[in-house]
Amino acid sequence: MTAEQQAPTPSPLGPLFRYERNLVERVNDFNDPRQEWRRLFSELLGTFFLVLVAAGGGMMSHAFPGVISHSAAVVAPGLMVMGVILFMGKISGAHLNPAVSIAFALRRDFPWRRVPGYIITQLAGATLAALFLRAVINVSAKYGSNYPATGYSGMAAFWMELVLTTGLVSVILGTASGAQNVGIIGAFGVGAYIALAGLWGSPISGASMNPARTFGPDLVATTFTSYWVYVAGPIAGAVLAVGIAFVLRGRGGDKAAAGAAQGDLFTEVYETGKS
Repeated sequence: MTAEQQAPTPSPLGPLFRYERNLVERVNDFNDPRQEWRRLFSELLGTFFLVLVAAGGGMMSHAFPGVISHSAAVVAPGLMVMGVILFMGKISGAHLNPAVSIAFALRRDFPWRRVPGYIITQLAGATLAALFLRAVINVSAKYGSNYPATGYSGMAAFWMELVLTTGLVSVILGTASGAQNVGIIGAFGVGAYIALAGLWGSPISGASMNPARTFGPDLVATTFTSYWVYVAGPIAGAVLAVGIAFVLRGRGGDKAAAGAAQGDLFTEVYETGKS
């Protein structure tokens, strides 16, 4: 076959070629804002693992009495959060908690337009974990949820959740701040706080500190007894922690804090005069 008879080479500018090239570039480019799905998947997966351990402790204890101690059940979520932050915090910021997402947004370290997506995926991850636990352990998901202790009112549990979450979000905002600049080591501080808060605060309220963590088991068990405690308490505590952060360090929005809140995927830094 002569050169004149050879089949023409497809033009690199053809529509199919351009589509394929654009698709590959979008998948490979982590700085493309269209890759928000990576953040959302990260939050869903991380919250799934958190609730798998947090709710799983109570459900396993009911299925196998005496095997898992109370101390082990409340310390395990802290260790899991530590691991999740270390392995995927750079992707989404590893909020795993609607109260944390709201706090970061109030500090201007995280765009408000991303908050709804984060909260929805956190709730979905928690629900999937509860469904998995119920299917595998074969006990009601209510044993993995949080409720005010017998003899204590919902208001008492509310105040406990508020105080515990204030401390948790203060640790998160503080270690994320450019003033501390502790980077990934902040995972140890956050995980240690969750474990410590669970050891002393869980008898009254369960030390949820996370609306998603309680939502998943409650939804699967279709039992929302006193759920308002685990929404109002953590969110109020997060708002209070933002106020404390302002007193200690002034307004947020610095580059280091924005990177910690958002991960390295298309990080946005707040600019004065822009919402």
